[in-house]
Amino acid sequence: MNSPTKPRLTRDVWIITGLQALCDQGPDALKAEVLARRLHTTKGSFYWHFRDVPDYHAALLAQWQSTSEITRGDGTAVMQLRALAGQLAERGSGEPAIRAWAKGNAQAATSVSQVDAARLAQFEALLRDTGIANPEMARILYAAALGMRELDADDTAGPEAMGTLVDLVLALR
Repeated sequence: MNSPTKPRLTRDVWIITGLQALCDQGPDALKAEVLARRLHTTKGSFYWHFRDVPDYHAALLAQWQSTSEITRGDGTAVMQLRALAGQLAERGSGEPAIRAWAKGNAQAATSVSQVDAARLAQFEALLRDTGIANPEMARILYAAALGMRELDADDTAGPEAMGTLVDLVLALR
């Protein structure tokens, strides 16, 4: 009688597990042995997919960056601005944990900086399209959207509040 075989773990499973571990336990959970225990497997499986822990960190951060990209949608610049601000105020991407990790990890800090720069550029472009050229307004909207994630337990309150803030900023034109 054959025992059922466990499905083979993929790079993606390790990365998803790492992001969950980071959210649950912080950066100390992003070690081969800790992650292997979480997945009920051996460290050998980890090293099958990643050269070492820094290689794993790079893959996890690259995945986070790719899922953190927000592309311009359809509609007017005002509609796109409201949508962008609302999307950023939503929870669920593990971003607060990545940002906390970035405070003590140069590799994570670089990833966060790159994501921030891309998002700020989107805000600036959309604001310019609406007639607002002050780049500080983009920083204010971006900071408010990030902070909204931490403030509200209600997932709908943040995006709604961000829509109100966008309207207020646009009224200043």
